[in-house]
Amino acid sequence: MKKFIKKAIMAIVCLVAFQTQAMADTDRPITVNQLPATAQQVIRSHFSGMKVALAKMETGFLEKSYDVIFTTGEKIEFDRDGNWTEIECKRTAVPAKLIPAQIANYVNTNYPGNSILKIEKDRSEYGINLSNGVEITFNKEFMVIDID
Repeated sequence: MKKFIKKAIMAIVCLVAFQTQAMADTDRPITVNQLPATAQQVIRSHFSGMKVALAKMETGFLEKSYDVIFTTGEKIEFDRDGNWTEIECKRTAVPAKLIPAQIANYVNTNYPGNSILKIEKDRSEYGINLSNGVEITFNKEFMVIDID
């Protein structure tokens, strides 16, 4: 009887784990109008001349995010509140108004003539990729903490 109970519990645990995995990481296409207002404002203000190829909502087990991909290849990722978390540009530079002034000043001073093609931010740091291939990481106080 104990073996049966152990097997039944193991089966239930496996079933729950499989269901949890199946529920996580679901992507769903949406319209730009279904994005949070903050994300819509970023697109209107800084990417107004670009056509959206795909907007999607990604839901994970405990999180939600949004991706917008333009027909030119540019991509923006937003958190659940519509704040950008990553901007990747293929043909142009990241819009200057979206780059913190301290980062822009550092790049202009130390890497003149280069543009920022990608910027990422999370709770503790910013990361940028320059047009010359250099990758720079800043902490939240905008001090350089890594260069590749």
